[in-house]
Amino acid sequence: MNERPLTVRMPANGGFVDLRAYEQAGGYQGLRKALRMAPKDVTAEVKKSGLQGRGGAGFPTGLKWSFTPVGPDAPKPKYVVCNADEMEPGTFKDRLLLERDPHQLIEGMIIAGHATEADVGYLFIRGEYHLSGARARHAIEEARAAGYLGRNILGSPLSYEIYVHMSAGRYMCGEETGLLNALEGKRANPRAKPPFPPVVGAFGKPTVVNNVETLCNVPHILAHGAEWFQSLSKTKDAGTKLYGASGKVKKPGLWELPMGTTVGEILFEHAGGMQDGLALRGLLPGGASTDFLTSDHLNVPMDFTEVAKVGSRMGTGTMIVLDDKTCPVGMIGNLEHFFAQESCGWCTPCWSGLGWADRLLAAIEAGRGEAGDLEKLEHIARLCSPGNSFCALAPGAAEPLQSGLKYFRDDFQRHITEKRCPWR
Repeated sequence: MNERPLTVRMPANGGFVDLRAYEQAGGYQGLRKALRMAPKDVTAEVKKSGLQGRGGAGFPTGLKWSFTPVGPDAPKPKYVVCNADEMEPGTFKDRLLLERDPHQLIEGMIIAGHATEADVGYLFIRGEYHLSGARARHAIEEARAAGYLGRNILGSPLSYEIYVHMSAGRYMCGEETGLLNALEGKRANPRAKPPFPPVVGAFGKPTVVNNVETLCNVPHILAHGAEWFQSLSKTKDAGTKLYGASGKVKKPGLWELPMGTTVGEILFEHAGGMQDGLALRGLLPGGASTDFLTSDHLNVPMDFTEVAKVGSRMGTGTMIVLDDKTCPVGMIGNLEHFFAQESCGWCTPCWSGLGWADRLLAAIEAGRGEAGDLEKLEHIARLCSPGNSFCALAPGAAEPLQSGLKYFRDDFQRHITEKRCPWR
């Protein structure tokens, strides 16, 4: 049993795993085992494994599945939706899985369909991921021809189909209820909750929404067991994780490592450390919508529990690295401009607050900052805090802003005092 289940089959030449290679490496054995189990027992095994959602929130996967009504009286049809939108800046892990080993995702979606007694799966892919979409369609066609999709899969009572839906774009499509609205052909606004998607989701029917990396873990859990999955981790949060690093490091990329690998090991051993002549100032540990960490946090294990203890979130586990020759105000301004642009406009703290932050940061970076601007930015960050908006876009956008003001306040103040960007 390999310690890198998500990436071990990927060819070194950059190619992808077709059905024959996937089956030769043990593929679809997890599905075969699952089909011999009752749906509730499949859900129980995933719950026991400790698998948490890899899209950023870290919600327990088996627990989410258990909210779906099952049995003869449950509403029909039911859906499994895979969130492959992946528009979080700095995040590119799901793209790797889709392009290089798509069958493990297809198998995971089928197992999820069996566990929740679903009829249809939708693979909702970011519109710019053309190769991911093509590889996914090819894998679905191979799976259907081999009897893994369609009616009475492998002679079981399960009948299940998967369809690819290419997104029309927008960051909001990655929020699960915004995604469901987009899937239905509506504007990608978030929905009020409750009801939650496992009870009332796509087209008003029960729907489980999971991330690509999350579902790719499911076949391996069924094939090898919950205890095996837990043994892969260095901490209490189970499994492996696709960690990434971008920015001015020597070897930007992705690596499948034990959950709980430290920030320092990812940055200096796998990403090769900072480029020559540069030093680390800070990093966003899990994509753009997480709080900054600094060199004081290099020994922090990268998992959902430990990163939260130091005031940030693991998020997607793909860190964006800030060096000492890059302006932190410009970096944060660039991120807030993205978030302001991608707000769906559904609630005032998000569309108004983020637009205001964007304008203030642009003025500060251009040397037009004024006394009191930093207090205004802090007010906006509080305005966008959790509980003040329909979804997590605004609170996520506030994280790099509030932590940037905390760790790099002198840099902000220099922009205002000197009426210029000191890095230009």
